Amino acid sequence: MKHRIVVLGAGYAGAFAAGNLARRLSPADVEITVVNAAPVFVERMRLHQLAVGRDRAPRELADVFAGTGVRLRLARVTGIDPERRTVAVTGDDGEGELAYDTLLYALGSSVAHHGVPGAAEYAFDVTGRESALRLRERLAGLGGGGTVLVVGEGLTGIVTATEFAESRPDLSVALAAGGELGAWLSPRARRHLRRAFDRLGITVHEHTRVEAVEPTRAITTDGTSVPADLTVWSAGFAVHPIAAAGGLQVAETGQIVVDRTMRSVSHPDVYAAGDCAYAIGDNGRPLPMSCASAGLTNMQATAAIIARLTGGEVPAVGLKYHGNHISLGRRDAIFQMVDEDVRSKSWFLGGRTAARLKSGVLKGSEWGIAHPTFGMPKRGRRLATGPDRAGVRAAA
Repeated sequence: MKHRIVVLGAGYAGAFAAGNLARRLSPADVEITVVNAAPVFVERMRLHQLAVGRDRAPRELADVFAGTGVRLRLARVTGIDPERRTVAVTGDDGEGELAYDTLLYALGSSVAHHGVPGAAEYAFDVTGRESALRLRERLAGLGGGGTVLVVGEGLTGIVTATEFAESRPDLSVALAAGGELGAWLSPRARRHLRRAFDRLGITVHEHTRVEAVEPTRAITTDGTSVPADLTVWSAGFAVHPIAAAGGLQVAETGQIVVDRTMRSVSHPDVYAAGDCAYAIGDNGRPLPMSCASAGLTNMQATAAIIARLTGGEVPAVGLKYHGNHISLGRRDAIFQMVDEDVRSKSWFLGGRTAARLKSGVLKGSEWGIAHPTFGMPKRGRRLATGPDRAGVRAAA
């Protein structure tokens, strides 16, 4: 029988990993299955654009994996049993179970409401395609003079607030920041960010934490009422508890604890990549949940899987976070480099040049997804012989 590789999730980490595995392993030896709930690839980095009505035809995953040998299973993951090496799923064809020899867990993350009353009921978010489409409908229904409050001063909050303000100048857009806006940026980049907010007319409530969300306002910890016909919640991400429920060792965040090769420290036939992996970077700190980290971790995970299955030496892919690339509408952006301790360097790139660079990154990611096995040889590497295959159970 072929060695069964199951990839959970077809986001940036899962889709790239599946294509890379298909390109580099022989189809005579492996069977690769990707499980994803949605039939289309979700460009998470563009969801704030989708929310304001910037239409982009979604790319069908069936088309993405056509001709690669990768099997696509459209279903939602409901549980994993790492002792039996099975994954429980449910979809249009009912409930089922998939067996695996190697599992790559890349289910990503969703919005974290942190238990704030009313956040789940009344706030919108841009962490998923369906939630972005719901936000789009609500935003389109707001008449001129309506108020929008974005909660959270991280990258998602900043790109969402600026996109909304630029696309809908008839609305009053505000951002609630728990600390100082852009505090992690270099002084020059911070000034550039504030000028962009001023140019777009965005009101900033610094050192303001929201403790409750209501249909037409948000309440802060000091009791202040902030008007909000529409609240957008962008105060962090959370992972699904499936990994913890299945018995995998997880961190306090719920992310799967992995070693330097993205291999689960509790179950060696399970790997994790993307937001759901608790991976320590080259600086000794956990990698942040981000698309950049998804790229680093999926490359390391696939390299490790391929090396162990084929009897090669596992390479060490660099796990270094280089910086933040922040869109500020369609014609402005900031690219902020960081050092090994993730402290902002004095140099930064801003304005239209940074915006063009950001656009190039997005187009490059899109092209990569559309060509998941680019350069695929006619025959990938054969699996090593032997009963253990360097620690990964071989298919019988």
